[in-house]
Amino acid sequence: RIGSASSLSSAIINTRLQELVRLFKERTEKVKEKLIDSDVTSDDESPVASPAAAAVPAPGGELEGDKPLGDDHYCEMLCCTFKRRPWLEHLKSYQFPSSIDPLTNLMYVLWLFFVVMAWNWNCWLIPVRWAFPYQTPANIHYWLLVDYLCDLIYLLDILIFQTRLQFVQGGDIITDKKAMKENYLRSQRFKMDVLCLLPLDFFYFKVGVNPLLRFPRCLKYMAFFEFNNRLEAILTKAYIYRVIRTTAYLLYSLHVNSCLYYWASAYEGLGSTTWVYDGEGNSYIRCYYWAVKTLITIGGLPDPKTLFEIVFQLLNYFTGVFAFSVMIGQMRDVVGAATAGQTYYRSCMDSTIKYMNFYRIPRAVQNRVKTWYEYTWHSQGMLDESELLVQLPDKMRLDIAIDVNYNIVSKVALFQGCDRQMIFDMLKRLRSVVYLPNDYVCKKGEIGREMYIIQAGQVQVLGGPDGKSVLVTLKAGSVFGEISLLAAGGGNRRTANVVAHGFANLFILEKKDLNEILVHYPESQKLLRKKAKKMLRSNNKPKDEKGGPGDALVIPPKAETPKLFRAALAATGRMGGKGPLGRLRWRLQELQELQA
Repeated sequence: RIGSASSLSSAIINTRLQELVRLFKERTEKVKEKLIDSDVTSDDESPVASPAAAAVPAPGGELEGDKPLGDDHYCEMLCCTFKRRPWLEHLKSYQFPSSIDPLTNLMYVLWLFFVVMAWNWNCWLIPVRWAFPYQTPANIHYWLLVDYLCDLIYLLDILIFQTRLQFVQGGDIITDKKAMKENYLRSQRFKMDVLCLLPLDFFYFKVGVNPLLRFPRCLKYMAFFEFNNRLEAILTKAYIYRVIRTTAYLLYSLHVNSCLYYWASAYEGLGSTTWVYDGEGNSYIRCYYWAVKTLITIGGLPDPKTLFEIVFQLLNYFTGVFAFSVMIGQMRDVVGAATAGQTYYRSCMDSTIKYMNFYRIPRAVQNRVKTWYEYTWHSQGMLDESELLVQLPDKMRLDIAIDVNYNIVSKVALFQGCDRQMIFDMLKRLRSVVYLPNDYVCKKGEIGREMYIIQAGQVQVLGGPDGKSVLVTLKAGSVFGEISLLAAGGGNRRTANVVAHGFANLFILEKKDLNEILVHYPESQKLLRKKAKKMLRSNNKPKDEKGGPGDALVIPPKAETPKLFRAALAATGRMGGKGPLGRLRWRLQELQELQA
């Protein structure tokens, strides 16, 4: 028993010592990372109790921490501790946010969707229930149920969501509850929200359930336009939604006109004249067909007979011409905005082709230019990425550049260990270039002024006696030409031909841009110079060691000292270093020091 207890104690001590070593290693790595990269924030951890002090064996030989927890499983019986299910626990602990960002909060966009659905219910069905005989005493309770459900959505929007919306005041984002509530109560939005909830339903007791009394519910149009703006901001192809919305405008105008036509027919008497609705078939479909022919001015309608019919038809024609022209103009703007980039691409390509034809450029060169235009447009969606980012602030351009290029640039051996802010400044200077198949990226003997990073595609390094043998193929994420950025004194000439193998998208960093950046980072500049010299020595080392077959040595190598002579010199040193051999040994040491 004594032996087992001692072995158990030693095992516990070893375990705790290993845990201490692991904690010290993690701490050392964090400190090292903090020293290398000053941008990393320090993680202040709470003090941890000593593991050895907490390890007290239980009387039965088990540690208290090794006991299984009784609530790690679900159980319906009374013998075990019951554990709540995760979704119930999450639902119970959920707290509604005290403030809502209306620009980025997707939950708020979803809520606006429900508000807009309630608004559409009122806008589309109030005219139908007023004009057509679809609301009857038999189904009136269904209509009222949905009506008051929409009113509840309106009320929740006022009490819960609108009073929690953040706003900007003096450049600051205000999140104070009282300030947000006061801002909403002073806004025009609050006045319209209160107006749309006027309790005109109390007149039902006097005049009956008349849908026109709910017409103020249609005044909540601000929520509709806000929903449009928020939805377009999160959609990748917002022009599709704009086309659908414009089409809905046209359909709604036809819908209102069909309701008015049925009301006019009922006022004149169904089937009383050839112009009014005769009461046969589906009333809504027949009236909607008449509205389409009237608003789009197709013609082929019976002539109005009475003065009321003539005035009604004239107003319909004027309204139809105006509404239809507005819809066509808005649809043209939507389609034009959706195809603006394609139109710009076509105009640039047509101007370039016209220029090449004017100067009689060879057909082969023209075909390559056309191919570059087509590939660049289809791969990037634009001809020049810098034109898209030039309108953004410098901070936003940096954020986009980090997301796109940082993973590639941070893997370049030349830049590892440099100041992170220097790399950030360098990312903003990268320029995207597209190379066609068999295009020379750089040629042997050229002065290297750029570094290349492969974003997509492949390039081949050519060499050999004929200069056409493929030495290596570089793929996406590879970097070449980085030594030329820092080499000086004629050492920045290209040593091989690099050709694009297929279409290749490359990022280019020019030498002058890097020099402008390094002026502000002297420590990184020293590190880069040292790495560049090391890379140049490693690249030239095999060539220097091998040597050419006909190279003549200016200083021949010194012959090696015989082993017997070295042993005699060593023995002389141990004996005191006197005599001719001692002086010779001293002279050889001086020569070695001078040579060093």
